[in-house]
Amino acid sequence: MPKAVVLGAAGGIGQPLALLLKTNALVTELGLYDIVNTPGVAADLSHIATPAKVEGYLPPDDGLAKTLKGADVVVIPAGVPRKPGVRACSSCRQINAGIVRDLATGIAKTAPKAFVLVISNPVNSTVPIVAEVFKKHGTYDPKRLFGVTTLDVVRASTFVAEVLGDFGKAPDVVVPVVGGHSGVTIVPLLSQSSHPLPSDYTGDKLQALTTRVQFGGDEVVKAKDGAGSATLSMAYAGAEFAFKVLRALRGEKGIVAPTYVNLDADKSGGDALKKEIGQDLDYFSANVEIGPEGVAKIHPLGEITEYEQGLIKAAVPELAKNIETGVAFIQSSKL
Repeated sequence: MPKAVVLGAAGGIGQPLALLLKTNALVTELGLYDIVNTPGVAADLSHIATPAKVEGYLPPDDGLAKTLKGADVVVIPAGVPRKPGVRACSSCRQINAGIVRDLATGIAKTAPKAFVLVISNPVNSTVPIVAEVFKKHGTYDPKRLFGVTTLDVVRASTFVAEVLGDFGKAPDVVVPVVGGHSGVTIVPLLSQSSHPLPSDYTGDKLQALTTRVQFGGDEVVKAKDGAGSATLSMAYAGAEFAFKVLRALRGEKGIVAPTYVNLDADKSGGDALKKEIGQDLDYFSANVEIGPEGVAKIHPLGEITEYEQGLIKAAVPELAKNIETGVAFIQSSKL
Protein backbone atom coordinates (compact mmCIF):
# COMPACT_ATOMS: atom_id res chain seq x y z
CA MET A 1 0.00 0.00 0.00
CA PRO A 2 1.28 3.47 -0.86
CA LYS A 3 3.23 5.94 1.16
CA ALA A 4 2.30 9.59 0.59
CA VAL A 5 4.60 12.47 1.50
CA VAL A 6 3.83 16.16 1.98
CA LEU A 7 6.78 18.56 1.70
CA GLY A 8 5.79 21.80 3.39
CA ALA A 9 3.45 19.98 5.75
CA ALA A 10 3.30 22.60 8.50
CA GLY A 11 2.09 25.42 6.25
CA GLY A 12 -1.31 26.82 5.40
CA ILE A 13 -1.83 24.34 2.58
CA GLY A 14 0.28 21.53 4.01
CA GLN A 15 -1.63 20.98 7.25
CA PRO A 16 -5.14 20.62 5.79
CA LEU A 17 -3.70 18.64 2.87
CA ALA A 18 -2.00 16.25 5.30
CA LEU A 19 -5.28 15.92 7.21
CA LEU A 20 -7.17 14.98 4.04
CA LEU A 21 -4.51 12.43 3.08
CA LYS A 22 -4.61 10.94 6.59
CA THR A 23 -8.35 10.35 6.24
CA ASN A 24 -7.96 8.48 2.93
CA ALA A 25 -7.93 4.72 3.43
CA LEU A 26 -5.61 4.24 0.44
CA VAL A 27 -2.75 5.85 2.39
CA THR A 28 -0.98 3.50 4.81
CA GLU A 29 2.05 5.71 5.49
CA LEU A 30 2.16 9.49 5.61
CA GLY A 31 5.50 11.30 5.73
CA LEU A 32 5.57 14.98 6.63
CA TYR A 33 8.44 17.42 6.22
CA ASP A 34 8.89 21.13 6.85
CA ILE A 35 11.44 23.49 8.34
CA VAL A 36 9.37 23.98 11.54
CA ASN A 37 6.65 22.27 13.59
CA THR A 38 6.43 19.03 11.61
CA PRO A 39 6.73 16.61 14.55
CA GLY A 40 3.83 18.40 16.23
CA VAL A 41 1.66 18.21 13.14
CA ALA A 42 2.50 14.53 12.80
CA ALA A 43 1.68 13.84 16.47
CA ASP A 44 -1.66 15.62 16.09
CA LEU A 45 -2.62 13.70 12.96
CA SER A 46 -1.44 10.38 14.39
CA HIS A 47 -4.31 10.44 16.88
CA ILE A 48 -6.87 10.15 14.06
CA ALA A 49 -8.24 6.61 13.78
CA THR A 50 -7.35 5.79 10.18
CA PRO A 51 -4.85 3.25 8.80
CA ALA A 52 -2.02 5.65 7.92
CA LYS A 53 1.04 5.70 10.13
CA VAL A 54 2.31 9.29 10.37
CA GLU A 55 5.88 10.51 10.81
CA GLY A 56 7.12 14.07 10.73
CA TYR A 57 10.66 15.33 10.26
CA LEU A 58 12.65 18.56 10.34
CA PRO A 59 15.81 19.32 8.31
CA PRO A 60 18.41 18.15 10.88
CA ASP A 61 19.74 14.58 10.73
CA ASP A 62 18.74 14.03 7.09
CA GLY A 63 15.09 14.71 7.84
CA LEU A 64 14.19 15.16 4.18
CA ALA A 65 15.73 11.83 3.19
CA LYS A 66 13.99 10.07 6.09
CA THR A 67 10.65 11.55 5.05
CA LEU A 68 11.08 10.55 1.41
CA LYS A 69 12.33 7.00 1.98
CA GLY A 70 9.90 4.59 0.33
CA ALA A 71 7.62 7.35 -0.98
CA ASP A 72 5.18 6.51 -3.77
CA VAL A 73 3.50 9.92 -4.06
CA VAL A 74 5.15 13.21 -3.09
CA VAL A 75 3.05 16.37 -2.91
CA ILE A 76 4.87 19.72 -2.74
CA PRO A 77 2.88 22.66 -1.33
CA ALA A 78 5.99 24.29 0.21
CA GLY A 79 6.60 27.97 -0.36
CA VAL A 80 5.53 31.47 0.58
CA PRO A 81 2.10 32.88 -0.32
CA ARG A 82 1.59 35.99 -2.36
CA LYS A 83 0.38 39.16 -0.72
CA PRO A 84 -2.55 41.49 -1.44
CA GLY A 85 -2.03 43.48 -4.63
CA VAL A 86 0.63 41.10 -5.94
CA ARG A 87 -0.54 39.21 -9.01
CA ALA A 88 0.97 35.94 -10.29
CA CYS A 89 3.12 35.53 -7.18
CA SER A 90 5.81 37.89 -8.44
CA SER A 91 7.00 38.59 -4.89
CA CYS A 92 7.64 34.93 -4.10
CA ARG A 93 8.89 33.50 -7.41
CA GLN A 94 12.58 33.47 -6.47
CA ILE A 95 12.02 32.13 -2.95
CA ASN A 96 9.70 29.37 -4.09
CA ALA A 97 11.99 28.48 -6.98
CA GLY A 98 14.83 27.87 -4.54
CA ILE A 99 12.65 25.88 -2.16
CA VAL A 100 11.34 23.65 -4.94
CA ARG A 101 14.84 23.18 -6.38
CA ASP A 102 16.17 21.94 -3.04
CA LEU A 103 13.22 19.64 -2.40
CA ALA A 104 13.45 18.23 -5.92
CA THR A 105 17.12 17.48 -5.30
CA GLY A 106 16.13 15.44 -2.25
CA ILE A 107 13.48 13.55 -4.21
CA ALA A 108 15.89 12.84 -7.07
CA LYS A 109 18.36 11.32 -4.62
CA THR A 110 15.99 9.40 -2.33
CA ALA A 111 12.69 8.70 -4.15
CA PRO A 112 13.34 9.12 -7.89
CA LYS A 113 10.50 6.74 -8.84
CA ALA A 114 7.84 8.57 -6.85
CA PHE A 115 4.99 10.44 -8.51
CA VAL A 116 5.69 14.13 -7.86
CA LEU A 117 2.73 16.50 -7.55
CA VAL A 118 3.77 20.16 -7.58
CA ILE A 119 1.50 22.73 -5.93
CA SER A 120 4.13 25.38 -5.13
CA ASN A 121 3.60 28.48 -7.23
CA PRO A 122 4.27 29.53 -9.88
CA VAL A 123 3.43 26.02 -11.16
CA ASN A 124 4.12 27.08 -14.76
CA SER A 125 7.77 27.50 -13.71
CA THR A 126 8.20 25.17 -10.73
CA VAL A 127 7.29 22.03 -12.68
CA PRO A 128 10.08 22.73 -15.22
CA ILE A 129 12.38 23.39 -12.25
CA VAL A 130 11.69 19.92 -10.84
CA ALA A 131 12.18 18.38 -14.29
CA GLU A 132 15.54 20.10 -14.80
CA VAL A 133 16.77 18.99 -11.37
CA PHE A 134 15.80 15.40 -12.14
CA LYS A 135 17.55 15.62 -15.52
CA LYS A 136 20.75 16.74 -13.81
CA HIS A 137 20.57 13.68 -11.55
CA GLY A 138 19.71 11.30 -14.41
CA THR A 139 16.39 10.31 -12.86
CA TYR A 140 13.85 12.24 -14.95
CA ASP A 141 10.67 10.46 -16.03
CA PRO A 142 8.13 12.92 -17.51
CA LYS A 143 5.32 10.43 -16.87
CA ARG A 144 5.73 10.85 -13.11
CA LEU A 145 5.75 14.65 -12.80
CA PHE A 146 2.50 16.61 -12.46
CA GLY A 147 1.62 20.23 -11.90
CA VAL A 148 -1.53 20.42 -9.79
CA THR A 149 -4.03 22.68 -11.59
CA THR A 150 -7.07 21.13 -9.93
CA LEU A 151 -7.99 24.32 -8.06
CA ASP A 152 -8.79 25.99 -11.39
CA VAL A 153 -11.13 23.10 -12.19
CA VAL A 154 -12.73 23.24 -8.74
CA ARG A 155 -13.29 26.99 -9.07
CA ALA A 156 -14.74 26.70 -12.55
CA SER A 157 -17.15 23.99 -11.41
CA THR A 158 -18.19 25.99 -8.36
CA PHE A 159 -18.68 29.22 -10.29
CA VAL A 160 -20.75 27.50 -13.00
CA ALA A 161 -22.98 25.97 -10.31
CA GLU A 162 -23.37 29.47 -8.86
CA VAL A 163 -24.40 30.83 -12.27
CA LEU A 164 -26.92 28.01 -12.57
CA GLY A 165 -28.30 28.97 -9.16
CA ASP A 166 -27.81 25.54 -7.66
CA PHE A 167 -24.77 24.89 -5.46
CA GLY A 168 -26.03 21.35 -5.02
CA LYS A 169 -24.84 20.67 -8.56
CA ALA A 170 -21.29 21.82 -7.85
CA PRO A 171 -19.87 18.32 -7.13
CA ASP A 172 -21.26 17.07 -10.44
CA VAL A 173 -20.22 19.99 -12.65
CA VAL A 174 -17.11 19.23 -14.72
CA VAL A 175 -15.36 22.04 -16.59
CA PRO A 176 -12.04 21.22 -18.32
CA VAL A 177 -9.40 23.87 -17.64
CA VAL A 178 -6.31 23.85 -19.86
CA GLY A 179 -3.14 25.90 -20.45
CA GLY A 180 -1.29 26.76 -17.26
CA HIS A 181 -1.93 27.77 -13.66
CA SER A 182 -1.75 31.55 -13.42
CA GLY A 183 -3.73 34.45 -14.81
CA VAL A 184 -4.26 34.45 -18.56
CA THR A 185 -2.60 31.04 -18.92
CA ILE A 186 -5.67 29.53 -17.23
CA VAL A 187 -8.17 28.68 -19.97
CA PRO A 188 -11.54 27.32 -18.78
CA LEU A 189 -13.29 25.49 -21.61
CA LEU A 190 -16.76 26.57 -20.52
CA SER A 191 -18.24 25.37 -23.80
CA GLN A 192 -17.40 21.83 -22.66
CA SER A 193 -19.02 22.17 -19.23
CA SER A 194 -20.99 19.09 -18.26
CA HIS A 195 -23.75 21.51 -17.24
CA PRO A 196 -24.19 24.10 -20.02
CA LEU A 197 -24.32 27.78 -19.15
CA PRO A 198 -27.52 29.76 -19.77
CA SER A 199 -27.94 30.87 -23.39
CA ASP A 200 -27.38 34.52 -22.45
CA TYR A 201 -23.83 33.78 -21.20
CA THR A 202 -22.03 35.41 -24.07
CA GLY A 203 -20.02 38.61 -24.48
CA ASP A 204 -19.37 40.47 -21.24
CA LYS A 205 -20.97 37.79 -19.06
CA LEU A 206 -18.78 35.06 -20.50
CA GLN A 207 -15.71 37.27 -20.20
CA ALA A 208 -16.50 38.07 -16.56
CA LEU A 209 -16.90 34.39 -15.68
CA THR A 210 -13.68 33.49 -17.47
CA THR A 211 -11.79 36.26 -15.66
CA ARG A 212 -13.17 35.08 -12.33
CA VAL A 213 -11.79 31.59 -12.95
CA GLN A 214 -8.45 32.98 -14.10
CA PHE A 215 -8.02 35.32 -11.15
CA GLY A 216 -10.12 33.57 -8.50
CA GLY A 217 -7.16 33.58 -6.15
CA ASP A 218 -7.36 37.36 -6.00
CA GLU A 219 -10.76 37.11 -4.30
CA VAL A 220 -9.28 35.05 -1.50
CA VAL A 221 -6.13 37.14 -1.08
CA LYS A 222 -8.22 40.32 -0.87
CA ALA A 223 -10.73 38.81 1.54
CA LYS A 224 -7.97 37.54 3.84
CA ASP A 225 -6.55 41.06 3.90
CA GLY A 226 -2.91 40.15 4.34
CA ALA A 227 -3.52 36.96 6.31
CA GLY A 228 -2.70 34.61 3.44
CA SER A 229 -3.86 33.25 0.13
CA ALA A 230 -6.01 30.32 -1.02
CA THR A 231 -4.88 27.60 1.36
CA LEU A 232 -7.99 25.58 2.27
CA SER A 233 -9.37 25.40 -1.26
CA MET A 234 -5.91 24.56 -2.56
CA ALA A 235 -5.51 21.80 0.02
CA TYR A 236 -8.87 20.38 -1.04
CA ALA A 237 -7.93 20.53 -4.72
CA GLY A 238 -4.48 19.06 -4.09
CA ALA A 239 -5.98 16.19 -2.15
CA GLU A 240 -8.54 15.53 -4.87
CA PHE A 241 -5.77 15.17 -7.44
CA ALA A 242 -3.61 13.09 -5.10
CA PHE A 243 -6.56 10.73 -4.52
CA LYS A 244 -6.87 10.20 -8.29
CA VAL A 245 -3.17 9.41 -8.52
CA LEU A 246 -3.47 6.95 -5.64
CA ARG A 247 -6.42 5.25 -7.33
CA ALA A 248 -4.45 4.99 -10.58
CA LEU A 249 -1.49 3.52 -8.70
CA ARG A 250 -3.83 0.88 -7.34
CA GLY A 251 -4.72 -0.08 -10.91
CA GLU A 252 -8.06 1.65 -11.36
CA LYS A 253 -8.74 2.40 -15.02
CA GLY A 254 -10.11 5.51 -16.68
CA ILE A 255 -8.73 8.12 -14.27
CA VAL A 256 -8.67 11.41 -16.22
CA ALA A 257 -7.92 14.87 -14.83
CA PRO A 258 -6.54 18.17 -16.08
CA THR A 259 -2.91 18.53 -15.01
CA TYR A 260 0.19 20.43 -16.15
CA VAL A 261 2.63 17.96 -17.67
CA ASN A 262 5.56 17.68 -20.03
CA LEU A 263 4.02 16.93 -23.42
CA ASP A 264 6.72 14.33 -24.10
CA ALA A 265 5.13 12.19 -21.37
CA ASP A 266 2.84 10.91 -24.14
CA LYS A 267 4.61 11.65 -27.42
CA SER A 268 1.67 11.06 -29.77
CA GLY A 269 -0.86 12.85 -27.61
CA GLY A 270 1.57 15.65 -26.84
CA ASP A 271 2.44 16.22 -30.49
CA ALA A 272 -1.24 16.32 -31.42
CA LEU A 273 -1.88 18.88 -28.69
CA LYS A 274 1.02 21.04 -29.89
CA LYS A 275 -0.58 21.15 -33.33
CA GLU A 276 -3.90 22.21 -31.78
CA ILE A 277 -2.36 25.09 -29.84
CA GLY A 278 -0.04 26.03 -32.68
CA GLN A 279 3.09 26.16 -30.55
CA ASP A 280 5.89 23.75 -29.70
CA LEU A 281 5.54 24.13 -25.92
CA ASP A 282 7.20 21.65 -23.58
CA TYR A 283 4.52 21.91 -20.90
CA PHE A 284 0.77 22.39 -21.00
CA SER A 285 -2.22 21.54 -18.81
CA ALA A 286 -4.70 19.24 -20.51
CA ASN A 287 -6.96 16.32 -19.71
CA VAL A 288 -4.56 13.50 -18.88
CA GLU A 289 -5.31 9.85 -18.31
CA ILE A 290 -3.29 8.58 -15.35
CA GLY A 291 -2.22 4.97 -15.01
CA PRO A 292 0.02 2.89 -12.74
CA GLU A 293 3.13 4.26 -14.50
CA GLY A 294 1.94 7.88 -14.48
CA VAL A 295 0.85 9.75 -17.59
CA ALA A 296 -0.87 7.21 -19.86
CA LYS A 297 -2.49 9.51 -22.42
CA ILE A 298 -2.65 13.25 -23.10
CA HIS A 299 -6.05 14.11 -24.52
CA PRO A 300 -6.67 16.72 -27.23
CA LEU A 301 -8.54 19.93 -26.54
CA GLY A 302 -11.51 18.74 -28.52
CA GLU A 303 -14.04 21.09 -30.06
CA ILE A 304 -13.61 24.61 -28.70
CA THR A 305 -15.18 27.93 -29.55
CA GLU A 306 -13.59 30.87 -31.34
CA TYR A 307 -13.58 32.71 -28.01
CA GLU A 308 -11.65 29.86 -26.34
CA GLN A 309 -9.22 29.73 -29.26
CA GLY A 310 -8.49 33.39 -28.54
CA LEU A 311 -7.87 32.59 -24.87
CA ILE A 312 -5.35 29.91 -25.80
CA LYS A 313 -3.64 32.26 -28.24
CA ALA A 314 -3.25 34.78 -25.41
CA ALA A 315 -2.04 32.12 -22.97
CA VAL A 316 0.73 30.60 -25.09
CA PRO A 317 3.30 33.46 -25.05
CA GLU A 318 2.99 33.91 -21.29
CA LEU A 319 3.24 30.18 -20.74
CA ALA A 320 6.35 29.94 -22.93
CA LYS A 321 7.97 32.72 -20.91
CA ASN A 322 7.11 31.02 -17.59
CA ILE A 323 8.58 27.71 -18.76
CA GLU A 324 11.80 29.37 -19.88
CA THR A 325 12.06 31.13 -16.52
CA GLY A 326 11.98 27.79 -14.69
CA VAL A 327 14.51 26.13 -16.98
CA ALA A 328 16.86 29.11 -16.82
CA PHE A 329 16.70 29.13 -13.01
CA ILE A 330 18.19 25.64 -12.82
CA GLN A 331 20.69 26.24 -15.58
CA SER A 332 22.05 29.14 -13.54
CA SER A 333 21.88 27.30 -10.18
CA LYS A 334 24.45 25.29 -8.32
CA LEU A 335 22.88 22.04 -7.15
